[in-house]
Amino acid sequence: MNARRNRLASLAALGLAAGIALTACGGSAEGDSGASDDSGAAGAGATSDGYAELSGNLAGAGASSMGNAQTAWTETFKGLVQAEGGDITVTYDPTGSGTGREQFLSGQVKFAGTDAALDEEELAASTEVCGGEQAFDLPVYISPIAVVFHLEGVENLNLTPEVIAGIFAEDITIWNDPAIAELNPDAELPGTAIVPVHRSDDSGTTENFTEYLSDNAPEAWTHGPIETWPIDGGQSGDGTSGLISAVESGNGTIGYADASQAGNLGTASIQVGEEFVDYSAEAAAKAVDVSPREEGRAENDIVMELDRTTTEAGAYPIVLISYLALCGSYEDAATGAAVTSYASFVISEQGQTVAQENAGSAPISAELRSEAQAAIDGITVG
Repeated sequence: MNARRNRLASLAALGLAAGIALTACGGSAEGDSGASDDSGAAGAGATSDGYAELSGNLAGAGASSMGNAQTAWTETFKGLVQAEGGDITVTYDPTGSGTGREQFLSGQVKFAGTDAALDEEELAASTEVCGGEQAFDLPVYISPIAVVFHLEGVENLNLTPEVIAGIFAEDITIWNDPAIAELNPDAELPGTAIVPVHRSDDSGTTENFTEYLSDNAPEAWTHGPIETWPIDGGQSGDGTSGLISAVESGNGTIGYADASQAGNLGTASIQVGEEFVDYSAEAAAKAVDVSPREEGRAENDIVMELDRTTTEAGAYPIVLISYLALCGSYEDAATGAAVTSYASFVISEQGQTVAQENAGSAPISAELRSEAQAAIDGITVG
């Protein structure tokens, strides 16, 4: 996590200047929105009963993996608010998890989307822009990470964790390598060079993917779980769309990306126990269901300790959970009402269905939804 520590040092040098992301229409953020200025829980904006009071703009940024879901969430939420007489625009910039957390911790945006939960140092730094309270994470988006490739004449492959790790470590370099051919006796594998494609930005998807490699094939993948790709050179893409574009434009290319954006690329089935499992929302959800919460975090900081080595039948362990990073306290009632209303919509059954229909993600469980709503209800203002 050295890259995160370096970013925190940079933020400190900048003085953690807070840019106000929400301004009420026709006045300041502190009074003309119709929301109460009383300090305390900001739960009044958490249901449709408070939508009529919402106005202005709310900005977020972060993980590109949840970009499709965020587009659907922000558009649907705006329609719901307008139907109640409110007028608020929520924007989300899919800058990547690392940049999103940086912008959140510097006050440039009021929430972040991230494929890697805030770490201990980031949580400590968050008090500077969260009214003395720590930020916290809520799981809002569950999706498989697909191993995608573009190889003429081949649409699907069976791959073990060791083979995937060998490919991305650049030790397995041609497609008809015996290690691949043995797993795919019916495939016509050419002697084409393998071109691994990685994310060029600091990426929570990269961290989730390399965590899977590290946990399942530590001898083949010796770099550990990292956000910043550790091998010099090679092809890369900025954000999920950039990686997908790089894989699509080549032949013999292979990469990793949120499955919702795999498109027409070939995909790999992953060995889990004695079977090979295709990615799906259901298989990703099953991997989450068998995983406990991460210990040592505050009650409102809901982070899962994913079991990457599960042998549970039908589970797909190359999965990411994208989180919303929120402040435990916001500076004014208008901001608090906007954040709590939007976050409550995102985790709601309706919000999760919207994401499922538009991004192919798996809805969070009813239990997680209840815990997440309790955390949102605990947000204070002032």
